Amino acid sequence: MDVKLKIWRQKGPKEKGGFVSYEMKNVSPDQSFLEMLDDLNVKLTHEGEDPVAFDHDCREGICGMCSLVINGRPHGPMKETTTCQVHMRTYKDGDTITIEPFRARGFPIIKDLVIDRTSFDRILQAGGYVSVGTGSPQDANATPIHKDESDLAMDAAACIGCGACVASCPNASAMLFVAAKVSHLGLLPQGQLERKERVAKMVAQMDAEGFGACSNHTECEAVCPKGISIDFIAMLNRELSKSKLSGVS
Repeated sequence: MDVKLKIWRQKGPKEKGGFVSYEMKNVSPDQSFLEMLDDLNVKLTHEGEDPVAFDHDCREGICGMCSLVINGRPHGPMKETTTCQVHMRTYKDGDTITIEPFRARGFPIIKDLVIDRTSFDRILQAGGYVSVGTGSPQDANATPIHKDESDLAMDAAACIGCGACVASCPNASAMLFVAAKVSHLGLLPQGQLERKERVAKMVAQMDAEGFGACSNHTECEAVCPKGISIDFIAMLNRELSKSKLSGVS
């Protein structure tokens, strides 16, 4: 199959970027999307051109590094699927595919399709650590957790921090990411000691990074590759309200 690619090229954070078109011929439908980009870069290198910079790591849908906006949708057209899990059989011969980076104030472009997501790291760091008692290690089942709560905590922990929620939101909100991280520990006994301070500090850091507020468009849930529910945002708002009522700032 033959496809036409329109890829965002930008030499650096302060450089002006724009779309550049490339023709890819004889693309195997069994290739992953990133393998197709690898072939493009081999072609560009042989032609003496600068290869397209893009993020990737595990290529198994685990790490969230492969964050691209494909034809206007973060991670591509498939539900609950990361970019690296998209295969070229999703597209048809002759298709034009537009590829660009996630766009948000909190995700400045480094080069081409590569963005700086260290803002997410700083939000997590603001949450601090989980305090645990010293002494002999407890038995694995020493702290009973209700199954409903443990299941919900695991749902929140599935977040891979890719940033698709930010890229899809009209306000570039990071609320779904923060909500998942806050809820994960807030639902477990181990996360109770710093519970109120954690949510206040993480939300404050989110605001400081320039991310917007949630306005219930729900695009974040629709594009999340791990299917994180917006119910966690409601949970985050309740946690934040309780934190403020208790005098934590």
